Amino acid sequence: MNLLDLVFPKTCLECGSQGKYLCEKCLGKLRLLKPVCPYCGKPSIDGFTHVKCRKVYGLDGLTSIWDYEGAVKKAILALKYKYSTEVGKELAAVFIRELEKINPIVKGVLVPIPIHWHRENVRGFNQSEEMGNQVARLMNWEFTPDLLVKVRPTSSQAELSVEERKQNLKDVFAINPIHRSPFINLKSVVVFDDVFTTGSTLHEAAKTLKRAGVQKVWGLTIAR
Repeated sequence: MNLLDLVFPKTCLECGSQGKYLCEKCLGKLRLLKPVCPYCGKPSIDGFTHVKCRKVYGLDGLTSIWDYEGAVKKAILALKYKYSTEVGKELAAVFIRELEKINPIVKGVLVPIPIHWHRENVRGFNQSEEMGNQVARLMNWEFTPDLLVKVRPTSSQAELSVEERKQNLKDVFAINPIHRSPFINLKSVVVFDDVFTTGSTLHEAAKTLKRAGVQKVWGLTIAR
């Protein structure tokens, strides 16, 4: 135990017990998700996109571990709005623990969903990049945080309808020019975000990547 832990002891974000931000008891209460198609939301083997749902520039599949609730929801919000490196490390570790159990289909270069440079300057970090870095390191995947860039700021998705979310994110991503040539024939990319809600963000990212020549794009999120 270090000095920081003595002064500010770790307590579970859900129940308040000491020792960890995500205690095993609270993690055990979380609902592990069954794989679904990222478009229709119906059950799908290993999370592959159904044949009838496939899009030329769409996601090939989706892996999400937990329902967006309880300890995981509080950890994601703490990472997103309060920025705690230690919370991120714990969340990444338990996420990988569950991800490895399902022998994930996802393989390839891990790319986090970017935020606009202005928001990142204000906030000081990108939560998807921070978590994505941890996940890639623990899974021994290649990590390319700057492959995608967000070309304009957008409104918060939280208060928007499904259709408004689509319009809000339309053509908002682009391939970073410094990667355009070597990545044009990239076979597989895993796009990482914290939460999959309507899927608008990952769908738009997949469209950008496939239009640039990426062959397969898989979505990966902590929660759904």
